[in-house]
Amino acid sequence: MSLNQTIKNLIQKLGEAIHESVSESEHIAGVVKNIREQGFDVLLMLEATIGLNEVEADTVEESGQQLLTSGEEDAGPFTHHDLNFLKSLRISLTEDSDEDPA
Repeated sequence: MSLNQTIKNLIQKLGEAIHESVSESEHIAGVVKNIREQGFDVLLMLEATIGLNEVEADTVEESGQQLLTSGEEDAGPFTHHDLNFLKSLRISLTEDSDEDPA
């Protein structure tokens, strides 16, 4: 599989994870229920724009940028900001699918 195809597959998985997070959100479901109780039907459409910038290993090492938050193992080339954003979307980088996101 080529690198481009690998990236396309990962982006597709990210989109699916975002969709799943939104569709399974109890908070969103509760708000939608409240809107319906007020006599309105709800149509929710979200658009996600995913931008990628290739980072060379030398650039990351020279910048001294911390890629992991404390206590995390290799999470990939993500900054603390990236990890917080993904966490806010209930996207976990760990493969522990048994854990229920809080």
